[in-house]
Amino acid sequence: MAFSLRLLFRSLLVALALLLALPVVTVLLSWTQWDAAALGILVEMFHTVLPDYAGTSLLLCLLVSVGVVSMGTAAAVAVTLFDFPMRRSLEWALLLPLAMPAYVVAYAYTDYLQFSGPLQTGIRAVFGLEGRVFPEVRNVWGAACVFTLALYPYVYLLARTALSERANHLMEAARLLGAPLRRRIVHVALPLARPAIAAGTALALMETLADFGVSSYFGIQTFTAGIYKAWLVMDNRIAAAQLATVLLMVVVVLLAAEQGAQKRLRFSSARADRKGTESQPLPLRGASAATAWILCVLPVVFGFVLPVVLMSLTLLQGEGWADLPWSRFAQWSVNSLALGGVTAVVAVGVALLVAGQTRLRSHGMTRVIGGILGLGYAVPGAVIVVGLLLPMGWVQAQWPQWGVGAWLTATVLGLVWAYLVRFVAVALQSVQSGYSRVPVSLDETSRMLGVSGFSLVWRVHWPLLKRPVAAATLLVLVDVMKELPATLVLRPFNTDTLAVMAYQLARDERLGEAALPSLALVLVGLIPVVLLSRTLRRP
Repeated sequence: MAFSLRLLFRSLLVALALLLALPVVTVLLSWTQWDAAALGILVEMFHTVLPDYAGTSLLLCLLVSVGVVSMGTAAAVAVTLFDFPMRRSLEWALLLPLAMPAYVVAYAYTDYLQFSGPLQTGIRAVFGLEGRVFPEVRNVWGAACVFTLALYPYVYLLARTALSERANHLMEAARLLGAPLRRRIVHVALPLARPAIAAGTALALMETLADFGVSSYFGIQTFTAGIYKAWLVMDNRIAAAQLATVLLMVVVVLLAAEQGAQKRLRFSSARADRKGTESQPLPLRGASAATAWILCVLPVVFGFVLPVVLMSLTLLQGEGWADLPWSRFAQWSVNSLALGGVTAVVAVGVALLVAGQTRLRSHGMTRVIGGILGLGYAVPGAVIVVGLLLPMGWVQAQWPQWGVGAWLTATVLGLVWAYLVRFVAVALQSVQSGYSRVPVSLDETSRMLGVSGFSLVWRVHWPLLKRPVAAATLLVLVDVMKELPATLVLRPFNTDTLAVMAYQLARDERLGEAALPSLALVLVGLIPVVLLSRTLRRP
């Protein structure tokens, strides 16, 4: 009986791994279907759109890298190494832009800064000017600013964690040896945070390359926008698959860089004594305190406060409250919550199955499967869409009587499948983190008392995993609600979500109506950010 259950669980794990790895495998295998037509498509793209996609994506990544490293590192150094007014509040407030989807930031600033926006209109009226006051914001530089404001918390969070471990007392030791402040920061603190900065930058760049909302709204030609154009506009699946492969290869390189940086993180096992004299941040006064305060306030203001204020003003001024689409908004919210809830429950169940099997029987196969599932979050939504639709189209063409397309294309089942490919990694990471805090000695003691297998998981592990499981459920729910690319293509007919409607209304220049679902997404996104900030404030 025990052998049968073990075989059943392993078979289920293998089936799950194959299902969730299918999109990536399909995209890679698309290159094996070479013929004259496929070669001609590739040559044509190489001479026309591919250089533009590659150049724009590369420039965007370079600009975002400079922005997130500068902003995130400066804020992390300020709140970790120095003491100044409002430091404790700014320490968690710097995480607030995590609640803002990048496309919402783009909508807010575009409406405010465009030619017909309030700022340029007011300046022309006051100074009697004509024409454009500021350059057009819908370009690569504007997109880089939007991504920097939305994604710098990745660098800030990891760099702050790295610096808080032991930077203060090492800087104190350097001070006692006569090193000036600038040298202590450059040669002591920043080298400690270098792997964390690299990991955070890689995460920010993966999010940048996976984005569709900002690039589509700004009209810039990135790989993601090109994939959707090839599939939906040109109706060319081979071209879409080849572009998706190129994007996937770039993401794999970034993922390898992020994992390599994480492996280089080597901190002391015990946290530094923050109550000790040597671990106290350096107090700042006067101009130095004002500079540190400004470095921390500006990202919060421009990355969270101003977009929320601008979208709120757009909502209030665009339409009367009675004229807003409240009934449709309720339906969008229900659809978003339903899709997020179903995906979260399934993702957490898969994560518990994988993590539990790894804990009970540390078999090589379960570790490999966990690694496969954990890589899904790095796969852009555009790649997942192409990877799912290609095999479905092939099966439908070969065996139309099966009706596979009707089951998986434009259905909840296909959409949840795409969500799971990307977001089961979020649940798995949270559950595995919870398991890492459960001592192995509890398992050994339980087995000595005759409790093992499923009883061990239910009676010992589950009570200790309730909080990580709840956090995993919440994180997946929020990520699904904000997901745009996969939802936009795979959603069932007449099933719109908050993210899709925010994008479509903003694309149609109906920003007054787009503000309503956008602000709802921000409000939902605040929940995990608040929980994360509470964790950071614990001693």
